[in-house]
Amino acid sequence: MTDPKTAEPAAARPQCPARSEATRLSGLEYRQSPAELYRGLRRRHGPVAPILLDGDVPAWLVLGYREVRHVTSHDELFARDSRRWNAWPAIPADWPLLPFVGHQPSVLFTEGAEHQRRAGVLSDALGGVDQFELRTTCRRIADTLIDVFAGRGAADLKAAFAHPLPMLAAVQMCGMPPGGADTAGLAEDLRISLDAAEDDDPVAAFGRVRERIQTLVRAKRAAPGADVTSRMLGHPAGLAEEEIVQDLVSVIAAAQQPTANWIGNALRLMLTDDRFALDLTGGRLSIDQALTEVLWLDTPTQNFIGRWAVRDTQLGGRLIREGDCLVLGFAAANTDPRIWPQGHVGAAGNSAHLSFSHGEHRCPYPAPQLAEVIARSAIEALLERLPDVVLAVGPGELRWRPSVWMRGLTALPVRFTPAPSARIGSPG
Repeated sequence: MTDPKTAEPAAARPQCPARSEATRLSGLEYRQSPAELYRGLRRRHGPVAPILLDGDVPAWLVLGYREVRHVTSHDELFARDSRRWNAWPAIPADWPLLPFVGHQPSVLFTEGAEHQRRAGVLSDALGGVDQFELRTTCRRIADTLIDVFAGRGAADLKAAFAHPLPMLAAVQMCGMPPGGADTAGLAEDLRISLDAAEDDDPVAAFGRVRERIQTLVRAKRAAPGADVTSRMLGHPAGLAEEEIVQDLVSVIAAAQQPTANWIGNALRLMLTDDRFALDLTGGRLSIDQALTEVLWLDTPTQNFIGRWAVRDTQLGGRLIREGDCLVLGFAAANTDPRIWPQGHVGAAGNSAHLSFSHGEHRCPYPAPQLAEVIARSAIEALLERLPDVVLAVGPGELRWRPSVWMRGLTALPVRFTPAPSARIGSPG
């Protein structure tokens, strides 16, 4: 990670944007109903709005669908290497967003031919995952998790099901032994890194994530297997150990928190919306509709930091200065009224959302398909095992996690008729 003190000096550059007109991305009301904030920012500023990040660090929030696509389609104007940022002199060493902004030797920050090389290794390694086998694995994991609470007649589906399932699936894909202390610790440190509470240390948590993945990579170098990590180690591109560690951190982080929230948000939709609740066990079509609609209306990755302007340019009527930071507002862009003039956001069959980003730096193929297999398999298993599951509280009592980056519930309490155990063994 780049030390802000050693980053390229930027004192002579114009700072982005004017603090007097910027809006802080904070506040409980916003975090519960971010759509209200996005609407207000659009009214005042248009498709690109001045914002303040943690510690009142200025940046731009790209709200418009066309503008997000433009930014993500033009790496020559809006690049991923964060060392370009003109705000580094003002960033403290313990800044909460530093794990995701400080430059790292990760595929996330590479550009041009180097990005193509690194992304190609990831795509090849993920492409080796048998999706039918993954579905079987996810069903086995789901049954094991459900067995823990099936006989109780009640559960918090977020903590007991949606949160652990994608982590168990991801670590098995990557070759980490499931069910151990390392897996549980990895899941908790990823949560802290992505969605830190007041007393959490996201920088330290991110360091522990990296250490656990480094241990995995060294173990797989000594004893390779049929897993993503081993395929990355054996790839002809010849990635260094540090490169593989960093890229695996990105893969597992993307597989865990966003997929967990995708599962939880889709279940919330199906349990609160009559269109789904009237036919809760209606099969694959209803689940697919819920998963797609959530990506439009409650996408797990609400905002993503970021892109950095390569030179002075115009975007959405704003002058973006060289080195300015742009936050990609996927949630706002997906609900942009300019692309939904009739208000029918997320119409059936439309998958042109930006929830997996866009352009060269979008989620590498086939990561979105693997995430969908995990999410769909999880919900199918739950509804088959607990067909009469209903919310244990009123829909208005459900609360969203206080994060400007991830969209997910704090809990999803449900009740159901107690069911017998599937008795299928361990989660691995």
